[in-house]
Amino acid sequence: MSELYDILVETPPTKVILLALDQGLWDCERSLAELSALCEANHMEAVAEVTQKRQTPETGIVLGSGKLEEAHLAAEELGAQCAVFDGELTGSQIRNISTALGGLEVIDRTMLILEIFRSRAVTNEGKLQTELALLRYRLPRLQGMGESLSRQGGGGGGGGGARRGAGETKLELDRRHVHARIDALAEKLAEMEKRRGESRKARAKTGMPVVSLVGYTNVGKSSLMNALCGPSVAEADMLFATLDPTSRKLVLPSGMAVLLVDTVGFVSRLPHNLVEAFKSTLEEAAWSDVIVRVADAGDEQREEQLAVTDEVLDGLDCADIPRLTVYNKCDKPNALNFDPDILLTSAKTGYGLDKLLQKLDGILSDRVHTLKVLLPYDKLGLAAPMRERGSVQVEEYREDGLYLEGIVKTEDLHCFEGYLV
Repeated sequence: MSELYDILVETPPTKVILLALDQGLWDCERSLAELSALCEANHMEAVAEVTQKRQTPETGIVLGSGKLEEAHLAAEELGAQCAVFDGELTGSQIRNISTALGGLEVIDRTMLILEIFRSRAVTNEGKLQTELALLRYRLPRLQGMGESLSRQGGGGGGGGGARRGAGETKLELDRRHVHARIDALAEKLAEMEKRRGESRKARAKTGMPVVSLVGYTNVGKSSLMNALCGPSVAEADMLFATLDPTSRKLVLPSGMAVLLVDTVGFVSRLPHNLVEAFKSTLEEAAWSDVIVRVADAGDEQREEQLAVTDEVLDGLDCADIPRLTVYNKCDKPNALNFDPDILLTSAKTGYGLDKLLQKLDGILSDRVHTLKVLLPYDKLGLAAPMRERGSVQVEEYREDGLYLEGIVKTEDLHCFEGYLV
């Protein structure tokens, strides 16, 4: 990650112009602000915005020709090298808009997010998932290139009957190649998911409760994990600073050990292909004992962002898992006013972290019990549940047996019946 930042510091950002069609379906101003932040995360600088309010898109070019001419002039004047559209475009729309902008490169919101994921993925699984999402997104857009490719091939020659053009043949070859690659990637990821499932089962057998940090990207989940468990996870003030899930052991005030998982962040209108491709990663939340919804206390859109988080979680069969809401970054000047019913934290200053740990203890309290037991020396094997799935706080070898004080899971209580002190 440090190498990436060094490169970003040395290379000037690419200037881009933002395009948007406001149909009244969502807050266009907020969406453009997020698009600008996404551009920044991809080392781009938004130098202008061109929006148009209309109920229906212009056929072929989405925005009206007058608006595109306005964008063309702004791009030339400001030296923009690319236009980013706040929404999804078809292959033909991309080509038509690019032509209207004098050949300027055009990408859409989904392409931008996919590119961020492609450049940030670290693990092999993350890279494969990103490539799969890219290919699934590009496949239907190959059709938009079909006519121009087939025109390049032409029929020609004196032979009778229809002949396929070279362009059409190339398009079909491209499609076959993409389909084959998608199938190969899906097969590899299925194998990885099977291994992940086995790892989850093995983890469940250890009895260690799992707490997942979920929320909008850039709300400070990685910083919160580092503040609670000690620094080791890369963090930065930008969208999608970290992508791959990270697990760390965390000991609560009661002495109970839990596994804290930092998951990939969400954005509004997260591309469908990306949600599907990263489903195995996001499903970490579905295996949790507690889900901690993290929001930015200083962001005016925090409640809307929490709604986005819940929308994604609801699609992952997480309805029965207890959820705890944390408003992080409460040290910011414009942060949420203090309310005793609201859990405020600051990963930067440490404020509220003790209350967060106590809340987790309370939610998980029915899962564990503190015991004092004296095990005869011929029953030392009974100590395993406390050692492996709980925690031992006191251990003394006495004349009449092994004395233990510690925490055990509720389902292991029967192992110690008759030996309680």
